[in-house]
Amino acid sequence: MKRALTLVGFAMAVCLAGAIGGADATEYPLPPPNSRLIGENTVATVANNGGSLEAVAAQYKIGLLAMLEANPGTDPYLPTPGTELTIPAQMLLPDAPRKGIVINLAELRLFYYPPGGNSVIVYPIGIGQLGRTTPVMTTTIVKKITNPTWTPTPNIRRHYLAEQGITLPAVFPAGPDNPMGLFALRLAAGGGTYLIHGTNANFGIGMRVSSGCIRLRPEDIQALFEQVPVGTRVQVMNDPIKVAVEPDGKRYMEVHQPLSRNDKDDPQTMPIAITPKVKRFINDKASDKAVAGEAIARRAGMPILISNGIAVDSLPAADSPAPASLVSR
Repeated sequence: MKRALTLVGFAMAVCLAGAIGGADATEYPLPPPNSRLIGENTVATVANNGGSLEAVAAQYKIGLLAMLEANPGTDPYLPTPGTELTIPAQMLLPDAPRKGIVINLAELRLFYYPPGGNSVIVYPIGIGQLGRTTPVMTTTIVKKITNPTWTPTPNIRRHYLAEQGITLPAVFPAGPDNPMGLFALRLAAGGGTYLIHGTNANFGIGMRVSSGCIRLRPEDIQALFEQVPVGTRVQVMNDPIKVAVEPDGKRYMEVHQPLSRNDKDDPQTMPIAITPKVKRFINDKASDKAVAGEAIARRAGMPILISNGIAVDSLPAADSPAPASLVSR
C-alpha cells in the first residue's frame, strides 16, 4: 500500500520533523528468522514551496543517496513541485546475525538489534570517502564518549589544507561545532581508530563523506548512544546485492550502487561483483532472470520481486542503466 503525502519547504520540514515523527528512529518489528523483508515504501508529493531532497530525506529518516537511488533524475537541491517521490522505507535485513549493530556500507545503513527485543532500529549513515574507506570488520564497542574532541591525523590535516585551504587545529575542541558531534562510540578494530559518531553537517548522511568513521545525524547518534552498552558486537559488511526467499515463497532482490574504487568509477554503471550465493539465487528456476537483470541495472536500493510467473511493476529507468547481462558473470 502507498500513501500520498505533501512535503513542506526546507525550514518548515525541519521544524515539523519532530511533530510528525520524522525525528524519531525508524523502528521495525523483527520478522521471523526465515524472513528478512521489513517496512513499506510510501509516496510523497513535493509541495509548491519546494525544499531540498536532503530535507525530505532527514524528515523520513532516509539517507540522501537512498533517495536518489529510489528517485533517479531528481534534483537534489530543488525537486520539482508536484513530483512524486518514493520514500524507500522497505528493505531486506542484511544476511548477518541479528545481534548488536550491523552496518552495510553499500546501502549506507546501520541496523541495531536491541538485546532481548523484537525489533530492529535502522539509521542512515555517512561512511568513508574515496581514499579513506570504512573497512569491513567484525568488532565491538570499547568506549562511549560524550562531547568528544577530534584529533585529525597529519594526513587529514594535509588533505584539508591542500584541497580546501583549511588549516585544522591539532585538536578540535568539543562542542556543537565539532565535526564528530556530541556523542561517539569507539570501536576496538584498528586500535580504536574507527568510531560511530555524530556530525555538525547533516548533508553528509547517506553519503561517502567521512575520513573512515561511521557518521549519524545528531538525534540518531544520541538515541543509539543511550541504548548500546560497551561490548556490543559491531559487524561491518559491504553487500550491494541482498537476496531473500520469504516464507510465502516470494523471492526478492535489493540492489544498491556499489562503492566506487576511484574517481573515474560511475556507481550506476560499474560492474557489481556477483557472489556465488547471489548467482545461485538468480539462476534458480523459481527466479525470473530477466527481472533480476533489470534490478541489477536499475540499482533502485529497494526490494524487487523477481519470482518467476509473478507480474511486477516496471522499474523507473535509471539515467545510465547497466547491462542486464551482469547476472551471467
